[in-house]
Formats: sequence, C-alpha cells, structure tokens
Amino acid sequence: MTSKNKFIAVIGASRASAQELRLAEEVGREIAKSGANLVCGGLNGVMEAACRGAVSEGGLTIGILPGNDRTEANACVQIPVVTGIGYARNSIVVKSAQAVIAIGGSYGTLTEIGYALLNGIPVIGLNTWTLSHKEKVDDSIIRAKNAADAVAMALEMITD
Repeated sequence: MTSKNKFIAVIGASRASAQELRLAEEVGREIAKSGANLVCGGLNGVMEAACRGAVSEGGLTIGILPGNDRTEANACVQIPVVTGIGYARNSIVVKSAQAVIAIGGSYGTLTEIGYALLNGIPVIGLNTWTLSHKEKVDDSIIRAKNAADAVAMALEMITD
C-alpha cells in the first residue's frame, strides 16, 4: 500500500489551546510529508490547524462536514464532504481513516475515539483523553511523544 492510499484522521476540539493548535499543525505537516491524506471534521480549531499544516507541505485534506453547506469548511479543506447529519458525521470521519490521531478534545472527540476503537481503528493520542473501564485503566489510546512520533505510529499501524 502506497502512502497516497493511506488516510489518517486528525480529531480534536474546535476550541483548542495554543499548544494543541501548534501540535495539530505539526501533525498535518508530518502527514503531508509522509504522502498520506488527512481526514478531519472540516471545521475550525484542531481541524483547521491540521489542514493548514498539511496544505503547507502539499498534502491533501478532506473535511467531513456536519451541515449541508460546503462553504462551512475551513479555508484549508480541499475536499469538503457535506453530510447534513450533525455530530453523527463523527462516525464517518473515523471510518474514512485507517488510523486516528486525537489532539486534546472535548466530548465530540471522545465520541470519535469511541467509534474508532469500536471499529478496530487505532487511535494515537497527543494531550487527549484517558480511558478507564470498571475502575481499571484502559490503554487503548496509544500515547505519542510528539507530532512526528504520532504520525509514524499511525503509519505503522495502517495495514492493507
């Protein structure tokens, strides 16, 4: 499988910290440098920062939008996909990818993490949620040290 056939979702909050925005932009750059494609929710915050990073390195960005208007996409989304299904589009974001990188995030990000894990799609985390189940730590989210580490892990975990 060539890098051009690899799709990595970047998920995170539309209202993110400056640190999370820097991380997202760096993740986007690393995805583009690897030749993989970036999928996201297409709006602002982490999504826009990741797209900006990818576009700066000549990468392809796909935004799965919650509404019916493709002009709602951030300026760095090259392929806007309108769904008209609101937050239910979170499932489409992760199912369109072969690996997910979660950066920070709120409850919407948590639903995307859940959808990914439920479907056997690996989730790599940068400053994001931790999970527990029945009072035991759940280490399903693989922790990365930095953006380059996160993208390298995602690429390693993508299988044919």
